[in-house]
Amino acid sequence: MTEHLRIPSPAGVFDAIAAGPVDGRPLLFLHGFPQTAIVWEEQVAALGDRGFRAVAPDTRGYSPGVRPAHADAYGVGELVGDVLAVADALGWDRFDLVGHDWGGAIAWWTAARHAERLRTLTSVSTPHPGALGEAYRIDADQRRRSQYQQDWRSPDTEARFLADDAALLRSLYQGKVPDRHVDAFVRRLSEPGALSAALNYYRADRPDAAVGKIQVPALYVWGTEDIALGSTAAHGTEEWVSGPYSFHALQGIGHWVPEEASETLTSLIADHLNQHGPTP
Repeated sequence: MTEHLRIPSPAGVFDAIAAGPVDGRPLLFLHGFPQTAIVWEEQVAALGDRGFRAVAPDTRGYSPGVRPAHADAYGVGELVGDVLAVADALGWDRFDLVGHDWGGAIAWWTAARHAERLRTLTSVSTPHPGALGEAYRIDADQRRRSQYQQDWRSPDTEARFLADDAALLRSLYQGKVPDRHVDAFVRRLSEPGALSAALNYYRADRPDAAVGKIQVPALYVWGTEDIALGSTAAHGTEEWVSGPYSFHALQGIGHWVPEEASETLTSLIADHLNQHGPTP
């Protein structure tokens, strides 16, 4: 069972789900687009049952209490700052960090800038930003896969996504996400300003987004059928990690790994955590 939290920060109040003993080993989950924290409910509950203190917030733009309107409020410094602010509010000096999609990008940035705060890093679907940038330069397939990021910067994207009972938004989940999750995501993103805030992750300019090699013990989990993130960046990520590194390619799994391969992902995360730190 998960519980609901409200976590104060200098930016506002984050909504979150949580499980496990309050004094358990700290574990923070970050969701991506277009999702909310409930994408992690299976992992939060399972790892909470194993003695971790697992917390998954609705991130900036998704939490109603932290929903700035302007794209410049979604820079690297702000997104990484939110991670540290949530950890500080929970009283965590060091913690394990897991992210999917945009949450994975934020996790890589946090590991690069604040390695001293992290015990381990897990990125799901999202390769190291340097590997993705290199793939974009050398791989025409990755450029085609990434075109949507430019398309979604268009000012008419909100209207297109929400028309006809959010038919286009619902189509992004490709029938791979439970209906109750899809309905919850659509409800949240239909709130005033919510979809624009979520799209600001794509619209923000980030001149400071470069990331060097990661020293934190890292796990990268990628689905071979991911529509947005191809094999060049996935296999190239190893070159951007100087610390202990584990890569798992899940055959036949697409982008929505936390829901498409829930039990497998939970097991991989648990093994990674137990390999690089005290077992709760």
